[in-house]
Amino acid sequence: MIRHLLSGADLDAATAIQILDTASEMATVAGREVKKLPALRGRTVVNLFYEDSTRTRISFEAAAKRLSADVINFSAKGSSVAKGESLKDTALTLQAMGADAVVVRHPASGAPHRLANWVDGSVVNAGDGTHEHPTQALLDAYTMRSRLGRLDGLHVAIVGDVLHSRVARSNVLLLSTLGAKVTLVGPPTLIPVDISPALAPGTDVSYDLDTVLPGVDVVMMLRVQRERMNDSYFPSAREYARRYGLDGPRMRRLPEHAIVMHPGPMNRGMEITPEVADSPRSTIVEQVANGVSVRMAVLYLLLGGNNR
Repeated sequence: MIRHLLSGADLDAATAIQILDTASEMATVAGREVKKLPALRGRTVVNLFYEDSTRTRISFEAAAKRLSADVINFSAKGSSVAKGESLKDTALTLQAMGADAVVVRHPASGAPHRLANWVDGSVVNAGDGTHEHPTQALLDAYTMRSRLGRLDGLHVAIVGDVLHSRVARSNVLLLSTLGAKVTLVGPPTLIPVDISPALAPGTDVSYDLDTVLPGVDVVMMLRVQRERMNDSYFPSAREYARRYGLDGPRMRRLPEHAIVMHPGPMNRGMEITPEVADSPRSTIVEQVANGVSVRMAVLYLLLGGNNR
């Protein structure tokens, strides 16, 4: 098993499948009366979040606690970071406290890679800038495998704001490694021109959602990240929804077995309508639940599995 999880590129097929298989075992804990395992008793996991987060932070916290680890939640707001403390000085503080793992979310792309050079414990990237979010890709792959029974040979359409999406980048890398075909769909202004050859050869790009939908097994809608946009990437929210939003009529163009995914949080009515988000095809709530199992597997294999 790898020492850090910083990128989807860190995972070969065997390691990724090991994580997904371990997550399947961890999922059985959720059905127990006592939802705890002693696997990481005595270990310390620090959640180091420089950006606001709900799902990811709580998911990592729940995962660590279910493995009986001691959890320290660090928020940049109200800490010495607000007084100007650098990431390196914060890392050295965590090192002095004996952190065995640091789960980090940071607005600067590459920050987890820097952090990995400064601490002795494992570093898990929980989202860095517009770069990557590898555990989200793992939980998405886990959800696809749970619903459809396989990953190899699946055709996955990732739709929307690819330019600013760390989820898209990690999914392209991981899904390609696991044998799935990926098509990126969105307006030309929101798809980097070099993303296909740079991430995974064979990744397709399309600017027409309607032509792609009938041939996919999975459609993953991305949130339009208005907070990261300094320019006008499309004429209006209404125009975006008309061209690239997933509504009821578009959902019915999908094959019968196809599923709809979204990493959250959603802009309901923009990239996805309530009818689709709440439909039986939607895996959005499952993705949240599966995130705890997958992150339990990652923490266990990084901290516990190495020492068996």
